Amino acid sequence: MKLLVVGASYRTAPVATLEQLAVPPADLTRTLDRLLAQPYVAEAVLVSTCNRVEVYAAVSGFHGGLGDICAVLAEQAGAPPAALATHLYVHYDAAAVDHVFRVATGLDSMVVGEAQILGQLRDAYHSASGADSAGRLLHELMQQALRVGKRAHAETNIDRAGQSVVTAALDLAAGVLDGDLTGRPAMVVGAGAMGSLSVATLSRLGAGPLTVTNRGAARAVRLAESYGAAAVPMAELVDALTTVDIVVAATAATEPVLTRDVVTRALARRDPARGPLVLLDLAVPRDVEEGVAALPGVEVIDIDRMAGILADGPAAADAAEVARIVAGEVEAFLSWLRGADVAPTVAALRGRADDVVTAELRRLAQRRPEFTDDQRAEVARTVHRVVQRLLHQPTVRVRQLAAEPGGDQYAALLRELFDLEVPQTSPVDTVPDVVEAEIALPADTTPPTGGAR
Repeated sequence: MKLLVVGASYRTAPVATLEQLAVPPADLTRTLDRLLAQPYVAEAVLVSTCNRVEVYAAVSGFHGGLGDICAVLAEQAGAPPAALATHLYVHYDAAAVDHVFRVATGLDSMVVGEAQILGQLRDAYHSASGADSAGRLLHELMQQALRVGKRAHAETNIDRAGQSVVTAALDLAAGVLDGDLTGRPAMVVGAGAMGSLSVATLSRLGAGPLTVTNRGAARAVRLAESYGAAAVPMAELVDALTTVDIVVAATAATEPVLTRDVVTRALARRDPARGPLVLLDLAVPRDVEEGVAALPGVEVIDIDRMAGILADGPAAADAAEVARIVAGEVEAFLSWLRGADVAPTVAALRGRADDVVTAELRRLAQRRPEFTDDQRAEVARTVHRVVQRLLHQPTVRVRQLAAEPGGDQYAALLRELFDLEVPQTSPVDTVPDVVEAEIALPADTTPPTGGAR
């Protein structure tokens, strides 16, 4: 099996496209099942956050796997593969490992070094484990990615400012509101992970009074009580908007919560002397309806706007050290992977030796029927011991050599020398060891319907 990453992020796609691709938590298991139902996809982990949607997969062939994953993503987005082609990126084998580790360390984040992505990766991994869509390869990849992410934060200052997408967005909001959020009344719409982080950050920055609203009222009450905030029913959203200066919208709703109608009614009753109403839309799909930004007295900061402003974050100076850590960890993982790839060949060689010994012992028993059971057992032990000693050093050495760059040639040589039949994982595709490219699929691309699993 080979590793393949197919995805879109704030770097390659506008929010509108990420909205199409986004997979709500309720649909995650169903989407993973659809991926596993494809002919070339054996394992899958799906990451869907506010600024990226990515599939990490173990596939039996590059081209087949790419076609299968793109078909599922296109179905999710309700668009033909060709319409998504310019927004998707593809990483294969070594490049796939490098990308996943860069994501885990925050190097690929909108806010360089933000630690929230680690929790999101952990959630994606747990979801895949629960759906039984992560096998041996992705279990190892995800566990190592989470470890590498923790190591980067522990050994460098990549997150020295403790920044997340939330703190970065609030920094931008402060710029709109005279540079300070202290004493500014604020509201958080949504009580999930992002909403909780938003309330905590606003509290730390001295904003207040704080209000929390959520479709599930009980959850809003619990979050509000934790920070001395007030919880209001979603039905009272218009009234609440008239009393605040900052709104952080971070729900998992599939439709906008802050519609043009809701915001217009709130503005009509809000004192214009308060200054602009700043709406921070951190949700994908968007919580703020398109067109709200055009209303007078409103300032909307969304993922698209943040991507342009935060291209060079304050933690960028530490990125080189994290990149060095990632490079070393990628090579270590690839060494493990090469060693794992040679294991079936070693097993086949030992299996062949056992078959030969068994056949010879059977012939010996036929030629020398006078041997007692004890004599036959002693001969069998001796022959097995000789064979095992002969094979021990070569198999240990081939595992060591296989862990080095280009080590796959040693396994291939063993198969050739001993005429071993080892199932090949990619019988239909011949691709470079490392593929990293923007995909360009024709509109009528049809993924293969058969082939190796």
